[in-house]
Amino acid sequence: MKRLALTLLALCLTLGAKAQDPKFHVYLCFGQSNMEGAARPEHVDSVGISDRYLTMAAVDYKDGSRVKGQWYKALPPLCRYENGMTPADYFGRTMIENLPPDHRVGVINVAIGGIKIEGFMKDKIAEYAQTTQDWMKPMLKQYDNDPYARLVEMAKIAQKDGVIEGILMH
Repeated sequence: MKRLALTLLALCLTLGAKAQDPKFHVYLCFGQSNMEGAARPEHVDSVGISDRYLTMAAVDYKDGSRVKGQWYKALPPLCRYENGMTPADYFGRTMIENLPPDHRVGVINVAIGGIKIEGFMKDKIAEYAQTTQDWMKPMLKQYDNDPYARLVEMAKIAQKDGVIEGILMH
């Protein structure tokens, strides 16, 4: 797992895109059910969110409210339309509270409950996607059966706007 995180970080740092805004800190989020967001958001979770806290949709939301590769105010859900609250929700809010007022924070969340680490390994995902349980296949399909590639794709887009500062895995 440590190797995967280091590989992702190294890849992001060497993508060659120059950030437009060094005060826009981007965090890549990936993992299983907690990062996906199983907790149902309550009203309080959707109020008081700073306009400086953004999320990039990694999939098109089925209600049309978000389009893959676009930034939005970080209202839950941050992962996919059918998900809920994630650790990234309050991570970003806390970062905003502790950064200077001219800084922004963005998160990109690619997560699937129950996925094995092989789901985020570029040399293992093809076999994993073919052999995984049927209940997981619709979630994998939302990432074109390659969550790792989707995370990298979104990271490249994000680097046009800001600087990738870290990775959260849960």
